[in-house]
Amino acid sequence: MEGTLIWLLLIPLAGAVVGACLQGERAPRWWALLVSLATAAVTVVAACEFDFSASGQVQLLVSPEAFRLPEAGISFTLGIDSISFWLIALTVFLMPLAIAASWESIASRRKEYYAWMLLLEFAMLGVFAARDLLLFYVFFELTLVPMFFIIGIWGGAERQYAALKFFLFTFAASVFTLAGVIYIGTTAGQGAVPSFRIEDIINSAQSGMSTQARYWVFLAMLAGFAVKVPLFPVHTWLPLAHTEAPTAGSVILAGVLLKLGTYGLLRFAIPVGAGPEVLGALTPLLGVLCLIGIIYGALVAWVQQDIKKLVAYSSVSHLGFCVLGMLALNQTGIQGSIMYMINHGLSTGAMFLVIGMIYDRYHTRDINQLSGLAKQMPRLAFFFILFTFSSIGLPGLNGFVSEFLTILGAFTSPHLGIGYGVVAALGIILGAVYMLHMAARVIFGPLKVPQGHHGHDDGHSLPGDIGAREIAVLTPLAAAVVILGVVPNVILKTLEEPVAALIPSESQIVMVEGPAVVSGVGLGE
Repeated sequence: MEGTLIWLLLIPLAGAVVGACLQGERAPRWWALLVSLATAAVTVVAACEFDFSASGQVQLLVSPEAFRLPEAGISFTLGIDSISFWLIALTVFLMPLAIAASWESIASRRKEYYAWMLLLEFAMLGVFAARDLLLFYVFFELTLVPMFFIIGIWGGAERQYAALKFFLFTFAASVFTLAGVIYIGTTAGQGAVPSFRIEDIINSAQSGMSTQARYWVFLAMLAGFAVKVPLFPVHTWLPLAHTEAPTAGSVILAGVLLKLGTYGLLRFAIPVGAGPEVLGALTPLLGVLCLIGIIYGALVAWVQQDIKKLVAYSSVSHLGFCVLGMLALNQTGIQGSIMYMINHGLSTGAMFLVIGMIYDRYHTRDINQLSGLAKQMPRLAFFFILFTFSSIGLPGLNGFVSEFLTILGAFTSPHLGIGYGVVAALGIILGAVYMLHMAARVIFGPLKVPQGHHGHDDGHSLPGDIGAREIAVLTPLAAAVVILGVVPNVILKTLEEPVAALIPSESQIVMVEGPAVVSGVGLGE
C-alpha cells in the first residue's frame, strides 16, 4: 500500500478530530477503540511491506512534494528502520489496551479524553517515523500537549500541579534541544541552504563540525532527551506525573513517552557526539548518573507506600539500565537497550493497568491498606505476579533478556567496564527486593481492604475479581511478556544491522589513560 506511513499518521489524527465531535457516553470510547485498532492494522500492513532482511535500511520512505520547504531545508519525510518499526509496534499495541482500560474509569468529558488519546498516538508515531530532524522535534514537542490535558483534567487530586510540572520540565529542557537542532541544521546544508535530513545532520556532525560545536550540540540534545527519559537528577517530574495521571495516561507515559527520550539519545545525540573528544569524554560521567539513577530509584521505590509511586520510581531505575546499555557503545549493549525500551513498555505498562484495576475497586493504592487480594481476586493476582516477575527480570520472561544484555554490554565495554556492570547488577537485586516485597504484602497474607469494603458485616460487599473486558486487556500483554522471554530473537535478529551502523569498528576503539573512549570519526560510519 503506497504511503503506508502517511495512513499510519492520518488515521489517528482524523480519528481525534471526528471523535471530538461525537455525542453520547458510549460512542466516543467505541470510536477511539476502533481508530486505535485500525492504526494497529496499518502497522501490520507496514510489517508485511518491511524487508527485515535489510532491517538497517530506511524503508517505506514517503516525502510529499506539497509539504516540502526546500529553501528552508525542511521536508515532511517519513521512513523507518527496524528500530523505528518495533517502537511503532509497541505504540499501536499499547494504545488500544489503554483505551479499553479507560471505559469504566473515565466518567466525565469522555469525547475530549479519547480525542486527546488519539492525538497523542498521532504525535508519538510521528516521532518514530520522522526522517527530518525538525519534523521529529515538532512531533516530539506535540506529545506534551495531549498528555498535559490528560493529566491535568482526568488525573488525581494534585493533577494540575503534576501536569504543570511535567510540561515545564520537559518543555524548558527541549528548548535547548531546539537550539541545537537549528544550529546543526543550518550547518548541514549545501551552501546557504540548510538541511534537516537525518543523514545530512549526522554526516555534517561527524565530518564537518568542530569538536567544540559538536560538544555543545550534544549537550543541547542531551538536555531535552535526558529530561524525557528521565535520567537522574532531572527525574523529579516523573513520580508525580505517574501518580496523578489516570491509568491509561500512566500506561502510555511509561510505555511510550519515556522512550521518546531514549530514542532521541540513540538516534541523534550519540551519533552527533561520537568520538573521544565529546561522547568519549562524557561517557564516564553519564554512566555514573545512570548508576545513581538505578540505585537511587530502587532504594526510593523500596520505601514507598503508594503502589503506583513505587512503580513510577522503578521506571527511574529501569531507564538507567536502558541508557547504560547505549553508553556501552557495543552491539550487545545497544541491542539490550532497545530491547529494554520495548520490554519496559510492556511490563511497566501492564503493572499500571493492574494497579488501576485495584484502585477502581478499593479507591486506594496504599500498601498498608491492602493485603491478601489473591483470596478475593485470584485472576488479577495471577497477572499481578506475572508482571512483577517480568519487571524484576525473571529468566524466561521478557525483562531478563534486556537486563542481561545491558549489563553484559557494560561489562564488555572498554570504556565502561566491570565496575559499572557490578553496580548495575546490584540494581537488579534491589529491584527484586522492592517488587517482591510489594507483591507479597498486597497479594498474599490475610485479607485486608480499606474501611467500607469489609464485606457483609458493615453492609458492603467486597468488589469482585476482574471481568472479561479487563482480562482481554491484560492477556495480550501477558502473552507478549512470555513470548519475548522465550524467543527474544524475534526482535534481536532484526536489530543487528541497524545497531551495527551505530557503533564504531574494532579498529576505532582505543584504550587511553583512565576509561577507554571511542576513537576515530565516530558512530555511523
